Amino acid sequence: MGGTCFFPFHYKGGLFHDCVKFNAKHKWCSLNETYEGYWKYCSEEDFAKCVFPFWYRHMIYWGCTEDGDTFGKPWCSLTQNYNKDKVWKYCL
Repeated sequence: MGGTCFFPFHYKGGLFHDCVKFNAKHKWCSLNETYEGYWKYCSEEDFAKCVFPFWYRHMIYWGCTEDGDTFGKPWCSLTQNYNKDKVWKYCL
């Protein structure tokens, strides 16, 4: 299927800001705000992008940070306010 991923999207009571891997071999995304059966497998361009700057605790970050990660891996927020939204991903 073609189309553009819609983020964030609602699926089975959750709100998702990136591609998911529910009941599938590969990660996929919804093509509408609320999943209605229209979806596609994610390509590299579809995965969520870091949002800079983002607010975390009492600081504004302009790049990936290791602050707060138990394993010391760099991460970023997927929204401008991590404190409120709590959505993130590891940086490559």
